[in-house]
Amino acid sequence: MGHAGMAATAVRYLRSVGTRTVAGPVEALPRPELRAVGADERAPVDSGEFRRVLGNFATGVTVITAPAADGEAGPAGFACQSFSSLSLDPPLVVFMVGRTSTTWPRIARAGVFCVNVLAADQGGLCRGFAVSGGDKFAGVGHEPAPFSGSPRLTGATAWIDCAIHAVHTGGDHLIVVGRVQALGTGDGEEPPLLFHKGRFL
Repeated sequence: MGHAGMAATAVRYLRSVGTRTVAGPVEALPRPELRAVGADERAPVDSGEFRRVLGNFATGVTVITAPAADGEAGPAGFACQSFSSLSLDPPLVVFMVGRTSTTWPRIARAGVFCVNVLAADQGGLCRGFAVSGGDKFAGVGHEPAPFSGSPRLTGATAWIDCAIHAVHTGGDHLIVVGRVQALGTGDGEEPPLLFHKGRFL
């Protein structure tokens, strides 16, 4: 399935489950102009080199959570470095998730999510949410975020409670835009967890 097809599928899925968005329906983007690299062509950038060079950019670390949708046993969550603020008016944030993620469909079904900005002492918590399968919330303190009911993790330095506003394609990832409905900071003074050159700072 092409990128535009993935976007259209995501849009149909969000509409079919009746997400609680506040900005109207999500619309698919026009089909992008794509051209596969031929067998006799060299890819412009080696993937290993791409990862090495981009690893010099230090990022914050978050856990994206969502409440359990109908028929699911518990909430969903995954560790995410690709998060950023996007717009002040309206207040929008964005995160990127791999198209093969097994957690993303659960967040899409919920139609809402909470971004938990991890503190410097939460590296172990991040590793727990970075694995696939199992109960990631076992032994993890949390309470419902005020708008979405998504898990707001104990000890996080900040939290941003959102409705899914739009979903776009971006290569092997999806770009998820959230409209901020509530937000706040934690009670502690711990600095945020950072990731740089393959390790936590």
